[in-house]
Amino acid sequence: MKRRERGSCESCTYYIYDEDCGAYICDMDMDEDEYIRLVSDSNYQCPYYRNGDEYAVVRHQM
Repeated sequence: MKRRERGSCESCTYYIYDEDCGAYICDMDMDEDEYIRLVSDSNYQCPYYRNGDEYAVVRHQM
């Protein structure tokens, strides 16, 4: 199994600004156990992380 690179929530596609609560939140629907593991275990890698850098594909093609 390929090891995923740990990414920062700030660079994830699912990390969005919620105008209702006035803060950035993870928009991925994960259960409570996954969330607790994500915030408490520094070695846990989020299985939903997706790089939100829109230009990553372009830089890869250059």
